[in-house]
Amino acid sequence: MPCYEIDGLKPVIHPTAFVHPDAVLIGDVIVGPRCYVAPLASLRGDFGRIVLEEGSNIQDTCVMHGFPGTDTVIEVDGHVGHGAVLHGCRVGRNALIGMNAVIMDNASIGESSIVAACAFVKAGMEIPAGKLVAGMPAKIMRDLSEQEMNWKVDGTRCYQDLTVRSLATLKPCEPLTEMEAGRKRFEFEGVVPLIDAKKGS
Repeated sequence: MPCYEIDGLKPVIHPTAFVHPDAVLIGDVIVGPRCYVAPLASLRGDFGRIVLEEGSNIQDTCVMHGFPGTDTVIEVDGHVGHGAVLHGCRVGRNALIGMNAVIMDNASIGESSIVAACAFVKAGMEIPAGKLVAGMPAKIMRDLSEQEMNWKVDGTRCYQDLTVRSLATLKPCEPLTEMEAGRKRFEFEGVVPLIDAKKGS
């Protein structure tokens, strides 16, 4: 995988973590146990430190970076959706950052909060625990329901399972030229978008 040292600092990856070969890690990056780092994620620790705590995940095309002297942190079981940008901020334990959201310097996302897709969280904003945050600029909309918080936990567990699956079975291959008869599908009981989960409740 593309890991680079700079000024003598090398990334650290726990052996139970999975970092995709097409992710890029530079310098002062710490990836903890059971973490998942998706393809094309960029974790650039050439100014400030980048930390993924245990069981967290950061998905495709996400960026983590920060100013000198700062730590950009995803705490335990944090979940960062595709295309999000985290700059010099802290994502609290069990919090979720939606796709293409931007979290700016010194912002803090509280434990078990959800930042909606495409939200822009301004520098220095502090989100309490258990809130739904949305908008550009982001505002606290309301408390999260128990169903929403449970849905987030289930989604993060899927990525923790994906870490195990990827370590065990992901490998380069030659593609087939046509689809085989009876091609299997991945099936994960109960794993659905939140909108569908709400319909079923």
